[in-house]
Amino acid sequence: MSDIDHQLRVIKRGCDELIVEAELREKLRSGRPLRVKLGLDPTAPDLHLGHTVVINKLRQFQDLGHHVQFLIGDFTGMIGDPSGKNATRPPLSREQILQNAKTYQDQVFRILDANKTEVLFNSRWSDELGAAGLIGLAGKWTVARMLERDDFGKRYAARQPIAIHEFLYPLMQGYDSVAMKSDVELGGTDQKFNLLVGRELQKHYGQPQQCILTMPLLEGTNGVEKMSKSLDNYVGISEPPETMFGKLMSISDELMWRYLELLSFESLETIAKWKKEVAGGRNPRDIKVLLAREIVTRFHSAGAAERALADFEARFKHGATPEDIPEITLRVPGDNRKSTPGKVPEMAIMKVLKESQLVSSASEALRMIEQGGVRINGEKVTDKGLAVKRGDTVVLQVGKRKFARVTLA
Repeated sequence: MSDIDHQLRVIKRGCDELIVEAELREKLRSGRPLRVKLGLDPTAPDLHLGHTVVINKLRQFQDLGHHVQFLIGDFTGMIGDPSGKNATRPPLSREQILQNAKTYQDQVFRILDANKTEVLFNSRWSDELGAAGLIGLAGKWTVARMLERDDFGKRYAARQPIAIHEFLYPLMQGYDSVAMKSDVELGGTDQKFNLLVGRELQKHYGQPQQCILTMPLLEGTNGVEKMSKSLDNYVGISEPPETMFGKLMSISDELMWRYLELLSFESLETIAKWKKEVAGGRNPRDIKVLLAREIVTRFHSAGAAERALADFEARFKHGATPEDIPEITLRVPGDNRKSTPGKVPEMAIMKVLKESQLVSSASEALRMIEQGGVRINGEKVTDKGLAVKRGDTVVLQVGKRKFARVTLA
């Protein structure tokens, strides 16, 4: 296998789309390190494993010898990208952005090599653009082209408001690629339109067009919606080792393979071998342990991973939790559109127990809680008013013999 074929194999692993592979092959053939761009708006203080899917890919480019440009969108973050949203996202203040940006840098260097990473802030050139420059930039794109973006098109068709500043976001993100002269830009599948704007703007400014690599959006621990802190189905990279380990062990056996493909640094050959072993009778829990140990080691240490494994086994395995317990998905009733903004829908623990058929009635659920016979993730339930949020996956135990792994969707 040639060096270029090897690089493409690494680059394409787990990716959703590569635009345009022939162009990337030509760029690689030049032999020079490529400028590889990833931009993140620090709209929240913490990163989770969903963010790391694309950051891992950036690290792979770095390991292949390319020049990594990690862009912090301190300017674009104040605009607010509504990608995937059906409403205007409120912009953040410069102070909020800078505070979050500091946390982002601290966390991202748990994955990237700090000594080989160029960190940039897009306010450096966006502030200098000025009103005249912004008007000139806006003149390079049409409203019709902007409405090709899925969320804008849907909102326009539904006569939902679209603020003018939202149209500026894809243009400013695209202009980042011009200012950085990027050869490749990475992003999630929800960023495809914005990445293509950057490619087109480079053409307008007489630059070689960047290639685009989009990565899938990682499902949360419930395996239903994409990982999100607001849905409480996330694994934060700064969470305690025991919390990370427990959350990863709670995912379904099917979702485990998806996480291995997008999060693990194990070779595809090794993962394929594990699949054959599981098909041949090996307990998938063994593979899940390997995944959890790898992730906790990456963000903490090998020692922390071993302690988290011991803690998990003490709470579950040695607590006589069966290896194969029923996996149940419950739908949280109600219309999401009528729920309180920012509040994740939830279900009372007594109803969860009844719907999971771990008890025959609400009165039995109440009696079992009062008698100390109900555990959630190994912890005794004492609060009768406890609720389980949508997106959570929990291991429930009633008495000594009734178990279920329940996901609320």
